[in-house]
Amino acid sequence: MALNIPGVIAMVFFYLLVLGTGIWASFKSKNEKKKSEADQTEMTLLGNRRINLVVGIFTMTATWIGGGFITGLTESAYTPSMGLLEVAIILGGNAVCFISCGLFFAKVMRDRKYMTMLDPFQIKYGKVTTTLMSVLSLVMDLVWVPTTLIGLGATMSVILDLSYTISIWISAAVAITYTLMGGLYSVAYTDIIQLILIFISLWLCVPFVLMNPTSLDITNTTFTNTSHVPWDGTLEAGSVLMLIDKFLLLSLGSISYQAVHQRILSAASSNSAKITCYIAAVNVIIFGIPPAIIGTMAASTDWNLTSYGSPSPLERGEGSMILPIALLHLTPPFISIVGIGAVAAAVMSSTDSALLSSASVFSTNIYKQILRPQASQREIQWVIRVTVVVVGVVGSSLTIFKSSTMVFWYISAQFSYIFMFPQLVCVLFFSISNSYGAMMGCLVGLLLKLLCGEPSMGFLPTLHLPGSTVEDGVYIQRFPVNTVCMLSVIAAILLFSYLTSLLLDKGLVPEKWDVFKVKAQLSPQPMPPADGAKGDNENEKLNRNNQDASEPMMGTRC
Repeated sequence: MALNIPGVIAMVFFYLLVLGTGIWASFKSKNEKKKSEADQTEMTLLGNRRINLVVGIFTMTATWIGGGFITGLTESAYTPSMGLLEVAIILGGNAVCFISCGLFFAKVMRDRKYMTMLDPFQIKYGKVTTTLMSVLSLVMDLVWVPTTLIGLGATMSVILDLSYTISIWISAAVAITYTLMGGLYSVAYTDIIQLILIFISLWLCVPFVLMNPTSLDITNTTFTNTSHVPWDGTLEAGSVLMLIDKFLLLSLGSISYQAVHQRILSAASSNSAKITCYIAAVNVIIFGIPPAIIGTMAASTDWNLTSYGSPSPLERGEGSMILPIALLHLTPPFISIVGIGAVAAAVMSSTDSALLSSASVFSTNIYKQILRPQASQREIQWVIRVTVVVVGVVGSSLTIFKSSTMVFWYISAQFSYIFMFPQLVCVLFFSISNSYGAMMGCLVGLLLKLLCGEPSMGFLPTLHLPGSTVEDGVYIQRFPVNTVCMLSVIAAILLFSYLTSLLLDKGLVPEKWDVFKVKAQLSPQPMPPADGAKGDNENEKLNRNNQDASEPMMGTRC
């Protein structure tokens, strides 16, 4: 197959459009800063907390509608062991994630005016624990980058016959460039262009896929299919707990991504942040329908009658590339090019979010708070730029591992669900939590996960939970392993926090052994001077924030 010149021209036009929008937004950001005399770091990372409702809805939705989301949904719908059931779990889980953010997290985070999701850890736990949590957050973002880029590389290599590596690096370079120039403003306004293109392109592809003569009526192939295993998905009695585990992993684990809270914190108000979350929950379902339809149509196609030929993509082990294969062989050439535009837009809308998210955490919670507290605004801006480039380059380099998109996504999701979500819940809503509990929670979660095994990473289980079976010589955990680990982490955090607080409060442990200074947190704070002094120094700000962050929704005091 020769290089698809019209397709390449279309992609160049699209990239120039996105880059131009990002450059325009960077100038808008500079003008806003001059008008408001805003803090430079806050302008770069949070848009001066003035992102209006409409832009907020676009950027929150676009953050989630990435290349991994589109290609992964299509792959799930096409794969017999997943099918429609898996699609419903993915879309339902993501919707519940946004609803939960709106109900429980948006007001708390926005009203306290944090700079990042890690700020409550900084205020309550101190430097050491915050460093650990920040590294976890950075790892999650780093793994997120290849998750979204792999789908684009596969799509362009199949439809345009363009090098997999070149496709990825060009897209990464464009996303890095406009993120460097305008920060959140550039990311948010390019998200508008990208989300509109995703919506139009995907829905434009659907009628052509549905009307393809080589595909059977999907209403007839749901449960019975002569050319492919039915696409409704397999629901066995022993797999119910595993499906519940996956749903909870999606709906709760996704809450603890910095990119989500960055949109919440950038909103003009807490009410605006909540509305943004609720509308994003609806949008994620709407945008998930077209790739699901394309996947089910691919499952209903007699591939021997297409230019692809036999055997089918599933039999050739190319199920992870089913979206570009379906666009190439089931739609006219100009429509397949339009489909590439949707994937490219989705890739950059998520990639730029991951880049800015990681830059926020590193510059604010590691560099400024721990490495160089005296760093100037100008220095922090350079740290943000360098972090964006480093994460972009390292994340793009990970795409050499051309495994299924779902594998990278699953690794990132497990980090979030097992480690970050319990920590975020405890630091925000349980006043008893402290650094000792947080550290023990991480150790308990890691130990349990290693004992229970992880097939996608080559770890065999040594702890066999109830209901598990051996299939083809491989031990399969059918118990909700991830949820057990997550709940164990929460229990460990609260238990060890309570015990250490009790021991320190009763004087059973010498105060000199209190390396995390928890005893100082338990002691009453001195009253501010009554002589009219301003008292707005950094220590008093920290004390006020510490008291604010410790106000629990669920009290568990010893």
